[in-house]
Amino acid sequence: MRILMFGWEFPPHITGGLGTACFGLTKGLAKHDVEVIFVVPKAYGDESEEAVRLVNASDIPFDIKDEQYNEYWKRIKYLEIGSNIVPYVGPEDFTTLLEKQQKTGEEYTSKVFARDYKFSGKYGANLMEEISRYALVASALALSEEYDIIHAHDWLTYPAGVAAKESSGKPLVCHMHATEFDRTGEDVNTIVYGIEKEGMEKADRVITVSNMTRRTVIEKYGIEPGKVITVHNAVDQDLFSELKEVKRSLNEKIVTFLGRVTFQKGPEYFIEAAYKILQKDNNVRFVMAGSGDMLNKMIKRVAELRIADKFHFTGFLKGPDIDRMFALSDVFVMPSVSEPFGIVPLEAMRSNVPVVISKQSGVAEILEHALKVDFWDVDAMADSIYGLCHYNAISTMFKKHGKTEVENLKWEDASLKIKEVYQPLMPSNT
Repeated sequence: MRILMFGWEFPPHITGGLGTACFGLTKGLAKHDVEVIFVVPKAYGDESEEAVRLVNASDIPFDIKDEQYNEYWKRIKYLEIGSNIVPYVGPEDFTTLLEKQQKTGEEYTSKVFARDYKFSGKYGANLMEEISRYALVASALALSEEYDIIHAHDWLTYPAGVAAKESSGKPLVCHMHATEFDRTGEDVNTIVYGIEKEGMEKADRVITVSNMTRRTVIEKYGIEPGKVITVHNAVDQDLFSELKEVKRSLNEKIVTFLGRVTFQKGPEYFIEAAYKILQKDNNVRFVMAGSGDMLNKMIKRVAELRIADKFHFTGFLKGPDIDRMFALSDVFVMPSVSEPFGIVPLEAMRSNVPVVISKQSGVAEILEHALKVDFWDVDAMADSIYGLCHYNAISTMFKKHGKTEVENLKWEDASLKIKEVYQPLMPSNT
């Protein structure tokens, strides 16, 4: 079984959980004799290819005179959109992007159709342009590679998945890691929503990372329930090195938020809970690790509450810095407003850190040894954090059983379920 897979990012070059999930999934599939050709917009050369053959879309030229591309281009609807996706950029970049004007259709088309095109692979002002070019590249790859099934991760690659299906006639699986409703609430970007809906409508199967996401896909997008299947994410056990003791220079407890500082992640609720705790106990420090469009607003709120001496903003962390942050933490908090799954709490638990997570997260469906609160219930969140900081017996129990629980959530098992999704779509079964 061979899969042509489209993903916007791949470790170590990631901005969130999507790239990490793709890495774990491909490694798991390899253990079940599934070959994966993984296409990224931009490869840097230091990605692990132990479980995949990585294809760099930036290395694939094509002839603008080729009629097949012109025919496909007529069906791409995303012209003249110089859109940026807010959750993926920091506040300074966001301000700069807002000041940029949209491209003209002529300029846009000429760039997308340039013989050689170098993707940034990021989430900036040229995002829609890159998505369109990526789809054109996919239509070419679909005819030049040998494979059985197409698998596209999240809306950025859905046009590529659809293009590959229309070029080759091969079945398409769309993997929904986060919907536009998760990212923005009800104030959806209609262009992104349209891309998501079209991709899932044309897919032969849709995989969602939680039952919560499955309900959204069915109710908000009108997708046929029979083709929507939930496969929960897991943790790549190989990513964890031996846990090392980190010397602490402070005696205070440390409570950590780690993720994008955006609407979806609920950073403001973390800050309000921190304020409540500090009214009772001044021997606690809070850390917000991450970047995003709400970062400046959160810094301002911390200043207004006069808790800046107990609150730290680290910016975006990755790799060893994340391991060190967990090693320093006594509690991890994920107060997400809408979290389709949420891999970071699993990483925290694997690092012996007890967690508080919102009930509005997919990972809450499978975790037993985590404290769960409604994201908006700041009092309950503060009580949970306070309890883990001050009652050793509770903290020790969650550390012990949580670590064991997470070690049993393996990508090898999740990948087997995804292989079972593929099976009926194989040529021999259709």
